[in-house]
Formats: sequence, C-alpha cells, structure tokens
Amino acid sequence: MSGGNFKQDVYAQLARVAKAVGHANRLELLEFVAQGPRGVDELANMTHLSVANASKHLQELRLAGLVRARKEGVRVFYEVAGPDVVDLLGSLRVVAETRVAEVSQLLRTYITARDDLEPIPAEELMERARLGLVTVLDVRPPEEYAAGHLPGAVNITVQALGGHLKRLPKGREVIAYCRGPYCLLSVDAVALLREKGYKARRLEDGFPEWKAAGMPVEA
Repeated sequence: MSGGNFKQDVYAQLARVAKAVGHANRLELLEFVAQGPRGVDELANMTHLSVANASKHLQELRLAGLVRARKEGVRVFYEVAGPDVVDLLGSLRVVAETRVAEVSQLLRTYITARDDLEPIPAEELMERARLGLVTVLDVRPPEEYAAGHLPGAVNITVQALGGHLKRLPKGREVIAYCRGPYCLLSVDAVALLREKGYKARRLEDGFPEWKAAGMPVEA
C-alpha cells in the first residue's frame, strides 16, 4: 500500500502548528491564556494590541488547535488547549536557549544579572513546602491566582509587596513564582525581598509548567 504524499501531508500540518507559534505576540498570548481563561479584550490590553489584532492572533492559535474558545454572551474567552501545549512551549524555550545566542544574552541581561542564584525546581519546592520550610509567594494578579495557584501560596503582587511584608515570616525562605520562566515579576519580587533582608529565590518555571507537570493545584 503506497503512502502517496503522506509525509508531505503530515509535515504540512506540523508546519501549521509551527507557523502558529512563530510570532512573538502569539507566544505571549499563549503565556497569558495558560494562566486561565481570558476574554479577548483583557488579552488585548495585556499584550498592548488592538482587540481586532489580538482576536486575529487568537484565531490563528485556535485553528492550529493550541487554544480553545467559548462564548459567554457577546464575549469570547480563550484558554490553552491542554498541558501538551505548555510542553511544546517548554521545548521551544529549551532549543532557543541552547541554540540561539541572542536568547542567552537576553537572559543574562534581564534575569541572571539581577538574580544569579539557581531557581528552585518544582519537585524540591513541593517537598520543602510540605515540610513547612518555605513560604510560597504568587506575585501574579489576583484574578490569575483565583483561577489556580500552588498549594498554600500567598498572593501579593509586586506593586503591593512592600506594604504587605508582615504576611511573610522573616525567618523562612520565600519562593516566588509568576506566569513562567520569562516572567520578570518573580525576579522583581525576589530582588525586593532580598533588599528587605529576606532569603528568597524563584521557582524554576511558572504556574502553567507546574500545572502541566501534574503537580497539585488549588483554586
């Protein structure tokens, strides 16, 4: 039985997925919808796009099977299609960090130069949190925290952190996390906490990667 153009046909469909993630705005939109369902207007505001432009990018992601859409009245909400999409972004990140010098330079400039301590892996954090050795700090906006967060995490945004330090025990290490490994909110939080005398580190990844790995989540 001949395969005909089987390989070409399959690769054409793979190329659809590759094309869908081949745009910086669409990658950022995926990061945001991986936190939980979001309306088009919210996503447009978060990515500094027009509603029309954001909707166009989201349609491209939907056609490639990377996000799901649902209507509530006149509003359309999008969410990531599944943990495999988060895994795809993780694989893309690993390749880019390993093979593209510009990515490594950006990481050194924006992250490593400000925080040269190794971030804590998810499994280690889960065990240390279980033993009560750390305080887990979610620095994402409250609506993202409400949609899902690490067990026992305290939610304080970076902007509010300076005024709510009493919620964080001084003698316990604080582990901060946010939307993903390129989210600078946790970097800012850790810098502020260290200035205030806290022992603080970042989670290696963000909430979507934690959830995609099958780790426990609270909502």
